[in-house]
Amino acid sequence: MALIVQKYGGSSVANGELIKSVARRVAEAKDEGNQVVVVVSAMGDTTDELIKLAHQVTEQPKERELDVLLSTGETISSTLLAMALESLGYKAVSLTGAQAGIQTDSSHSQARILRVDPKRIINELEKGNIVIVAGFQGVTPDMDITTLGRGGSDTTAVALAASLSAEICQIYTDVEGVYTADPHLVPEASKLEEIGYEEMLELASYGAKVIHPRAVELGKLYNMPILVASSFSNSMGTVICKEASMELRNKVRGVAHDTNVAKVTVIGVPDRPGIAMAIFEPLTKANISVDTIVQNASIENITDLTFTVARNDLIKAMSLVEPAAQSVGAKRCVTNAKLAKVSIVGTGMQNMPGYAALMFRTLYEKGINIQLITTSEIRITCIISEDRVKDAVQALHKSFELEDVA
Repeated sequence: MALIVQKYGGSSVANGELIKSVARRVAEAKDEGNQVVVVVSAMGDTTDELIKLAHQVTEQPKERELDVLLSTGETISSTLLAMALESLGYKAVSLTGAQAGIQTDSSHSQARILRVDPKRIINELEKGNIVIVAGFQGVTPDMDITTLGRGGSDTTAVALAASLSAEICQIYTDVEGVYTADPHLVPEASKLEEIGYEEMLELASYGAKVIHPRAVELGKLYNMPILVASSFSNSMGTVICKEASMELRNKVRGVAHDTNVAKVTVIGVPDRPGIAMAIFEPLTKANISVDTIVQNASIENITDLTFTVARNDLIKAMSLVEPAAQSVGAKRCVTNAKLAKVSIVGTGMQNMPGYAALMFRTLYEKGINIQLITTSEIRITCIISEDRVKDAVQALHKSFELEDVA
């Protein structure tokens, strides 16, 4: 008897009929002789609606109370799915993140899982129950409810699969797998049968929305295979695993894009020790992630420092950067919130020349200006104007012949 963990996203449980459809899919897995644990997201746009409601009450809701509020969305989904399964004649029980043993740190709205104690889940499975767990949430050692941030239900599912030594973690969503690019921008994008953890982590971190990067990190850490597939069809999805096929290792595997990008430039920064610390340390304390960082060559001990943050963090970031810049004697700060990232990803780029040149030539031939460049061993990312994203993704997909990748 295999133990599998399934996760269903918000679009998969957006209304009562879809919840009943998910229940039938879960029942099929149970009928195949499996022990089944299911993680669910909040229904449709519930989380966004709850956030709006909170801001109708107060301009700055306390993070603790906001976490308690937002966690109710997943709790509603889990209870409704349990009811739907019961109506089909299957034993099911719903559990909150706390009841499922998910223990986190106290970073409200973006908590990290510290450990999972799956005793309650195991006990329920031994009773013959299908266990439905509310995703996206956990509890601190002081019993405060926390949420894991956007996409946190993916992380919940992989963490539970690892703690339960499941055979596989199945992520069901509204797409049929991992594609070589966003099919909405590139209709001829190819669906990948499998992809390695490292490539998927880069794609997810730089814009591919099919799975949260933290879930991929956990999958890699515990060598947990992850299936990404559609809850609306029976088509084969994409398996994220330790070692993807050795074929096509000399190829780029995908093009990712992200339009949630803003650039900050601190102009006229004195070039002396401690300046970077003074500017970036307040951002770290505020849990604002900084991505691309570029410092110009110093001229007469004065330089410019440029970095990117998520666009929705820009206002908060500037409230911290401007006083920090002033304190170190910088001239001023300027921003640009109409930017995007476009990236090519593939382990085949390691130690192989030509990929950067082809990427840059492709963008040049389309008249697309590159503002910043950042790289890893298997990724090249360019910061460009947001209004040229579609052109860039389509051109790069064609240049690297990704329509032929399988």
